[in-house]
Amino acid sequence: MIIDAHHHVWDPASRRHAWLDAVPALRRRFDLSDFRQAAATQGVTASVLVQVLADTAETEEFLAMTAAGAAAPECASVASGGGSPAVTVAGVIGWVDLRGPDVAGEIARLRQLPGGGALAGIRHLVQDEPDPGWLDRSEVRQGLRAVGAAGLVYDLLIRPGQLPAALRLTADLDSVAFVLDHAAKPQVATGRLQPWATLMAQLGARPNVACKVSGLVTEAAAGWQPAQFAGYAEVILESFGPDRLMFGSDWPVCTLAATYGQVLSLARELLSRQLSPAERGAVFAGTARSVYGLRLDD
Repeated sequence: MIIDAHHHVWDPASRRHAWLDAVPALRRRFDLSDFRQAAATQGVTASVLVQVLADTAETEEFLAMTAAGAAAPECASVASGGGSPAVTVAGVIGWVDLRGPDVAGEIARLRQLPGGGALAGIRHLVQDEPDPGWLDRSEVRQGLRAVGAAGLVYDLLIRPGQLPAALRLTADLDSVAFVLDHAAKPQVATGRLQPWATLMAQLGARPNVACKVSGLVTEAAAGWQPAQFAGYAEVILESFGPDRLMFGSDWPVCTLAATYGQVLSLARELLSRQLSPAERGAVFAGTARSVYGLRLDD
């Protein structure tokens, strides 16, 4: 089993995506059929669909997608003719306003919607917040406590400069489960490891934090080579270990730098040589399944 713990879908024609104005190559519709075409040919069987917009309407739409059929029959045979099984969307990482007056109530409302049982976590695009201490705000902390109390995971989308705030947050809210997206986006293009590596080791010491091996290709320069990522992969693996690492494609953002197959092959090359079969099973399926509490039929 392979679980892709991080992918997106969007349609600029139905909902405004202002960020796509700066990324014209991605300014088109990417739907679940497109994702399944890319993922199923690589042996992926389940996935986690992750929010893009600070909009609960998007989360409601994502949950409805899972209710409409997590394994749509029209996707059971992919374009390659291989007859690969459809990819099941097993979990959704949604959005709620963490500063809102009733975060617990909003989560409860989402769970009552069609597909609400697939809600596995909450995320906010902290990477785009101009305030480096956004995670330290009392109202944000209060919202995150509500996320944890609801039994949901919080996905941390941050950049290296926001790691100190993440360290304070995960220490203070040690009862909340966190997942670090894209390994905090290290500066692969420049080859710079510090201070990112030291901060990652400190974050990895928090037992309530897991990390996604995802999004790295888009942090590299054009024409990247696998060797560029070796030092970063070593830091990630040493900091978190296979039981707290999970593979994610970051599709379709990854298509700016690589195909789906190239992203998966890179993850395998960077990690598999150092890991036992059981440890590889954790990174490519087990960790995501346990951390997000995904319900899957084996």
